[in-house]
Amino acid sequence: MQGNVRPETMERITTEALANAFIDEQVKALQAQIGDKKVLLALSGGVDSSVVAALLIKAVGQQLVCVHVNHGLLRKGEPEQVIEVFRNQMNANLVYVDAVDRFLDKLAGVAEPEQKRKIIGAEFIRVFEEEARKQEGINFLAQGTIYPDILESDGVKAHHNVGGLPEDLQFELVEPLKFLFKDEVRVVGKALGLPDGMVYRQPFPGPGLGVRCLGAITRDRLEAVRESDAILREEFAKNGLEGKVWQYFTAVPDFKSVGVKDGKRTFAYPVIIRAVNTKDAMTATVENVPFELLQHITQRITTEVENVNRVLYDLTPKPSGTIEWE
Repeated sequence: MQGNVRPETMERITTEALANAFIDEQVKALQAQIGDKKVLLALSGGVDSSVVAALLIKAVGQQLVCVHVNHGLLRKGEPEQVIEVFRNQMNANLVYVDAVDRFLDKLAGVAEPEQKRKIIGAEFIRVFEEEARKQEGINFLAQGTIYPDILESDGVKAHHNVGGLPEDLQFELVEPLKFLFKDEVRVVGKALGLPDGMVYRQPFPGPGLGVRCLGAITRDRLEAVRESDAILREEFAKNGLEGKVWQYFTAVPDFKSVGVKDGKRTFAYPVIIRAVNTKDAMTATVENVPFELLQHITQRITTEVENVNRVLYDLTPKPSGTIEWE
């Protein structure tokens, strides 16, 4: 498979048998390309990078060096899941980088959404570059590029933040998924044995919870986003909405309101719930979540999440709103 045009002869990967055939083909191609050299991968824990990691582990094993950067903006349990699946279960050569303080210090006091995105992206490149330079004998850089990325961004998967590495590193790219659509990537991931929590992971913005902790990021509001999001995902899973709703998450704005808890006045943050359905992300409709479930989620969030005293449900479709708040 050469070039940036999906081969007309390529059959849609819709079944496990077709996925296994694709895996066998790519394992041989990867082994031929990489030989006895090493390959580096920024492993976010998202669908694309996780499937690339599993595919490369099958093809070249310990020659793959995975770098997982925890920037403090991941959802609850995600760094732990990456370590459990790849290091403990798949015996991956995994480098874990705790860069939480580094990122949050850089973001302190920054409220403008685009500036936050640029800081997160630039800092990720710096951290990844530092880890890359610590490694010896790396000749290849793997990326989770998929076919829509090629169509939309001329082959540069900018939201993975590795396209900005310095030229002197001179890595040759490895992009085994570059002719697959997202649904095909998920089928391949299942065939490779990845857990459903990774394979069917919701769309998640590159800056992570950084664009759901609205305004200037503070640690208390960031933790409120993380904990309330975990409750929302747990309750949607329990009540049959996981997989039915395209994307759902919480956001916490940078203002407080008066409330009451245990008979005393509080001054705390609201949590905003967003749950939408879409086919192409160009337009979106709001999920009609049962009111009783919303009441239950509200009770849990206001009881279990610190510094929160209200829960709001975003009823705005796209347009006029966007899917994310920032």
